This record gives sequence, structure tokens and C-alpha cells, in this order.
Amino acid sequence: MQTESPAQLIDRFRALFIDGLGYPDAQAIAALNQVTASKFAEQDFKFVLNRCCHILINHWRTHSQMHTAIPELVALFDRYTTNNGLNAAVHLRSTRRLRLLVHQFVQSEQFLTLRRLAQVLSEAAETRVAQEEPQPLGNLIHRYPYLYAHCLLSEESTYEQQQTVRQIQSQKQRQFEVDLSQYVTYQVRRSQMARQPGGASRIIVPAHNPTLLSDRELNIAVKHFIGKVEGSYTYRDLAQSFITHTSQTRSFKDYKDNLYQYLTSSISPDYGNRQFNNQLYNYLNHTIPQSDSQKLSDFLVVRTCSQLLNFLVVESRERPHHFVFIDLVANLGATLTTGILLKIVLICRKVKPYLEKRLSILYNHYETYNQDAIQWLVYALENMNVALSTHFGSLDLSLLR
Repeated sequence: MQTESPAQLIDRFRALFIDGLGYPDAQAIAALNQVTASKFAEQDFKFVLNRCCHILINHWRTHSQMHTAIPELVALFDRYTTNNGLNAAVHLRSTRRLRLLVHQFVQSEQFLTLRRLAQVLSEAAETRVAQEEPQPLGNLIHRYPYLYAHCLLSEESTYEQQQTVRQIQSQKQRQFEVDLSQYVTYQVRRSQMARQPGGASRIIVPAHNPTLLSDRELNIAVKHFIGKVEGSYTYRDLAQSFITHTSQTRSFKDYKDNLYQYLTSSISPDYGNRQFNNQLYNYLNHTIPQSDSQKLSDFLVVRTCSQLLNFLVVESRERPHHFVFIDLVANLGATLTTGILLKIVLICRKVKPYLEKRLSILYNHYETYNQDAIQWLVYALENMNVALSTHFGSLDLSLLR
């Protein structure tokens, strides 16, 4: 890796792991055959192969001129998605065994997270998304750093892989915040100049919209998340008021009643009175009912808020039911729906990773769908990116206020 070009390394990788033929180092072939012949190979080989991929990717990602090699490496496995690699006629028993194990790797969680990581690191990702033909949701993963921990890692990911993803997440999140700040500053200055005599003729350097929302949609979202939403209160004000008020709550039942009022205050009566408010009230009523008379505790707050996210977003990976979430977005819009979720996270910050996990389940569920078929989810993911950045990032939008 230190002495050969990415193209040479990809040729080596193809010969050793994909074709299983023609690798120049007999010692390496013997070692590989020993690994694939092991009785533990079907359980463990996917980790060996995943590790070999990450050795190359971790090196290439630190050199911008080598980024294009990352998707090329992952593309080597494409033939196994249609069984072509298995069907190729080979006489060597060791090669047949290798190809079977590689095929199993392609079906694994390790390869799925590897493919997503390549998508995030690919410089061509933005170009592909910008093309006119419909694109699958999977091509957008690079846009949502808050999903990385759940979409780019599996339970068996090594500490090194976790560190790599955290670094990438931090870089992408910081870049989004910078781009959003520059865009908002540009919009504010343009608006100010338009109101000044002769200001419209002055030239200012434009900043691009860093989201997939239209300029109007993004402006509405930013103002909503950092501005006043109920009377003179912002989301942060409302959350702090709720925390202060409920700190003296007598019982868990009282807390749930207050939580119901806190959440429904931002929902229009036209929608809430139809069925949603009743559904929410009943769900809270049946949340840990055996503790209703107990004094409020941190455990009860975290448990209640996490279960609320199951109800509002999606239940679980095994049961990806999300009718309530679809209904909310369809009737209230992605911005107001995101605001409800933001309310929960602001009163219990410990469930922020849990919210991100819920959204990653939806992302995984719709990953192969074309964007135009699930535009509602794209809008929701984009709004969440703005909401989390304005409340949990280092973004300073005081200029807009």
C-alpha cells in the first residue's frame, strides 16, 4: 500500500480475493487458502475481508487524489450481487470455496455498511445526485452525518472503523454547518440590500443552498427551528420551560400529562382533534403504567421519550411500521413534524442517538427506492439535518434572529 498506486492495489485485490487466480505472491495465496479452508470461515471470513477493505480505504481517504479508488474497490464485488462470480467455471477447489465466501460477504451487514461508506467518501456522489435521472435514496447517505453511526457501522465494527466513521461524521457535519451559515448570511444580506436605496444593484458573492430543499423551503425551516414558534417562545425556550415546570412534578402520571400538553401545543387542532391527539394520549397512558404513582426519575424520562419515538417515527428494524410518521408528514409537513421530534430531544438529550437510530431504520427500509417515490422522507431527513445542526452543532445563526 505504501509503494503501489491505487490502480495496482485494486488489481492485486481483484486477483487475490475476487478472481482467486493469478496473484503473484505464493505465500499470500497459501495463507488465504488456509483461512478459507478453516471450519470457522463461514462465520469469520467476512471480518477478514472487511478488514482488508478498510486497510485500503483508511489509507486512501487521507489522500484526496485517491478518493476515486474507494468506490472502484467496492465495485469489484458487483459481480457477486447477481451470482456471476459463483457461476463462473473454475476447477480449483480453493477458488470455488473463496468465491462462495465472497458471495456470502456481499450479502452481509459488513458489506452493506462498506458500500455506504464508499458512497459517503466518493467525490462523485454529489455529481451523481445532481443528475436528472431518478436516483435511489442510498445515493444520499453522504448528506446526513447524523445517520453515519447507524448506517456505516455494524455491531461487529472494529474500534478503528468506529474512529474512522466518527472522524468522517465530524468533518461532514462541520462542512454542512459552514455551508448553511454562509447560505443564511448571504440570504440575510441580500434581503437587507434589497431594502436599501440602490442596494439591489450592489453585487455580493452568492452562497449555494446546501440542502435538497428549495430556497423557500430552507428559509422557512431555518426560521422555524431558531425563531419563535409559540407566542414569543423558541423551541429551546419551550423545552427549558417544560423541564423547569416538571422538575417538581409529583408523579410519573402527572409528568406524562404535562408531556402530552407540551407536544400537542404545536399541533394544529384541525389535525390533532381528528385522531392523533387521542392516539398520543392513549400511547402515553399505556407507557410504563405500573410506575404511574412513582416519583419521576431520569430512567422514566429516558424510557418514555425513547418509546415516544417508536410511536412517532418507527417501531423497530424488525417491525418497521411508520404509519404515524407518514401521516404526520403528509398532514403537517416535514418541518412541523421535525419540530415535534425536536421538542422531545430538547427535553431529553440522551435520546438524540435513539432518534437518529429510528431515522436510520427508515433510511435502510427505503434505501433502494428512487428519491421521487419517497420525496416525503427526503424532506424529513433534510429538515432534521437543519434542526439538529441549529440546536446541537456549533452553528451561529444569531444574524437571522
